[in-house]
Amino acid sequence: MAETEAAVNPKAYPLADAALTAKILNLVQQAANYKQLRKGANEATKTLNRGLSEFIIMAADAEPLEIVLHIPILCEDKNVPYVFVRSKQALGRACGVSRPIVSCSITINEGSQLKPQIQSIQQEIERLLV
Repeated sequence: MAETEAAVNPKAYPLADAALTAKILNLVQQAANYKQLRKGANEATKTLNRGLSEFIIMAADAEPLEIVLHIPILCEDKNVPYVFVRSKQALGRACGVSRPIVSCSITINEGSQLKPQIQSIQQEIERLLV
């Protein structure tokens, strides 16, 4: 366990703990089914610029991490919560693809059934940032 703890880049902040990661990956899976998911750093950036993003999930083990580090700055400008999860492999699986994914965006959909879950995770992410 100690090796994985050390392997996470300190720039990957805020990092979700195991319980929050499980909730986030579960929501990502559902968002993929509801077509409320954009996969990849470029797509996540686009949803932010267009104001379509509920929140952003990034992988702390992206290689190099700098490929996703422009996203937190954009998130702060647009007031969108963001969070890192440990594994790009797990994020890819949750997105429903076999490839690792370094970043994804849960998109806004009025009248979505995921709204309560999205809001509860947004609040948890905001608590991490305090």
